[in-house]
Amino acid sequence: MQAQEGSGAPLRESAAPPLRVLVPSPIGPLGVELTGAAVSCLRINPGEPERAAFTPLHQIDGSDFLDEVFGRLSEYFAGARRKLDLAFDLGPCGINVLARRILREAAKIPYGKTRTYSALAETIGAPDLGRQVLSILLTNPIPILIPCHRAVKDRLDIGGYIGGAESKRWLLALERDASTSETAASA
Repeated sequence: MQAQEGSGAPLRESAAPPLRVLVPSPIGPLGVELTGAAVSCLRINPGEPERAAFTPLHQIDGSDFLDEVFGRLSEYFAGARRKLDLAFDLGPCGINVLARRILREAAKIPYGKTRTYSALAETIGAPDLGRQVLSILLTNPIPILIPCHRAVKDRLDIGGYIGGAESKRWLLALERDASTSETAASA
């Protein structure tokens, strides 16, 4: 599976509704919506009544595809996987062109690294949109796959996160610690 948005082919309306699965994670339950072979939404600790729309993982009949998706997420949270390499689809989210550009740039931030909101705005040629970058990242429909936790206000302030400050700190520490361990092991 390769991380990508869409396949280049036009999306067709699918007769089958998306599969919504609730999976445990170290940062709280994740509501994962799968449309076909792509993740179309990921909610960190979804509240009620939204949580009721997701079926707990242990109640889902397994498949190779689901084992792969949730296995990769589990490996990421264990610090054993740097790239999820899962296909995602922003189509069902209804986000605008600017938001798509910002999210594509956030998806390029390397594992264990951070970029400021201002730097992300500059990469799309709109250096005055630093504040708007944060607003867009706070509505990221697929956090973790699009690692908006790697976008920070500045060197001293981690800024906001769609999953809350504690989740952001945990994710940044996970990636920092895994990167440090790998560097030490290769020295």
